Amino acid sequence: MPYQSISSLPVLLVDDEPQLLHSASLVLRASGITHVIMLDDSRAVLPLLAQQAVGVVILDLTMPYITGQELLNQIAAEHPEIAVIMMTATNDLQVAVQCMQAGACDYLLKPVDKAGLLTAVRRAFDNRVLQAELLSLKDRLLTNKPHEPQAFNQIVTQSPAMYAIFRYIEAVASSPQPVLITGETGTGKELIAHAIHQQSKRPGELVAVNVAGLDDQMFSDTLFGHAKGAFTGADRVREGLVSNAGEGTLFLDEIGDLTLASQVKLLRLLQDGTYYPLGSDRPRQNRARIVVATHCDVKHSADNGTFRKDLYFRLRTHHIQLPALRERVEDLPFLVQYFVAKAADVLHKTTPTIPPALFQWLKNYPFPGNIRELEGMVFDAVTRCQGTVLPLQSFKEASVDAGLTQEEEYLTDTQLNFPERLPTLKESEDALIAEALRRADGNQGVAAGLLGISRQALNKRLLRRE
Repeated sequence: MPYQSISSLPVLLVDDEPQLLHSASLVLRASGITHVIMLDDSRAVLPLLAQQAVGVVILDLTMPYITGQELLNQIAAEHPEIAVIMMTATNDLQVAVQCMQAGACDYLLKPVDKAGLLTAVRRAFDNRVLQAELLSLKDRLLTNKPHEPQAFNQIVTQSPAMYAIFRYIEAVASSPQPVLITGETGTGKELIAHAIHQQSKRPGELVAVNVAGLDDQMFSDTLFGHAKGAFTGADRVREGLVSNAGEGTLFLDEIGDLTLASQVKLLRLLQDGTYYPLGSDRPRQNRARIVVATHCDVKHSADNGTFRKDLYFRLRTHHIQLPALRERVEDLPFLVQYFVAKAADVLHKTTPTIPPALFQWLKNYPFPGNIRELEGMVFDAVTRCQGTVLPLQSFKEASVDAGLTQEEEYLTDTQLNFPERLPTLKESEDALIAEALRRADGNQGVAAGLLGISRQALNKRLLRRE
């Protein structure tokens, strides 16, 4: 059963005291758990479970006809997937231990306070979702490709690392828990967020917002909205993005740049599922799934105190780390072909032929801007193309510009490790030429570019070696 379906299953309250049933159901419904079934006769429990799926059962321990402990044993035997919470007015440690050993997930003492009841029910649902997730993840990891590849049509790849991410997304997409997407700039974090939303099959839309640069008030107003008269200029009610997302997905990009004050509000939204519009003292219920992304090292930020640790651990319930383009060079031919065709279509040009030397050249380029940078390079090359073959000039210019920067960093930040006996200049030159040819797959033009010399100069050195 999908996780989203598990979270929407009803809670079954079983107690022979109608007043307790009524008060407990009010507490659950007020917290957003709207589907609650109440039974005051323990004999009706098993027939109901045989006909209807239930997420969590809350049992009174002492009831006429069939006791809560007897029901617990029968539910554990016939419906082991259902989470059972026991309630009793008797503080008996031995009975509590027996119930937990029989399969109860929690044990509450009457009178049960509101917070304790809600915490127990949410924890029970979370445990059911986690069990389903582990089973699904095990099934997904036994295959090499995603079960539903159409959800990933917008992502061009043949990389095993990306396929592993797709299978993980399939396993966790329908979970109600947040997802943290990390990766360098330009690696496709928003595409992954869209894939998660599409795979989750949630009924609402995906609402995306970049939270970088938002101060605390702007963050609150953007996400939570405001009441009329909340501040100067608030002459009408504004629904925030959380409300607009409905039961869909709220995607927060660049989460690493949030202020600490905004982090507290986001943490409350994730923990309690509630939020307050500016100027309102009445909480609202969040129904959207939260997906966040950042290019920052959030763990490092949490360790140095610029990002709340409790928020970090709450966000990384499901964590997707996207590889940089230089770590998936096998995708370069597919990405280049896709971007060339896309650029030719936009520019109303005939799709040019891609020279094989281009792939050898790109394979040795570090792509600090990742896929977004590659798309820009290809678009520029197609724009400048006057014939039928894609020119290499724009790629070489980008490589030279990046190479100058890398050379400066290399000279200042890198300490060369030499052997005890220094190699001669000839030995060093031979080693550099051999490595450049290896990286260029034997293409002398590309190897010469890597060495910063002309092809003719490389040919002369190769002839001298012979």
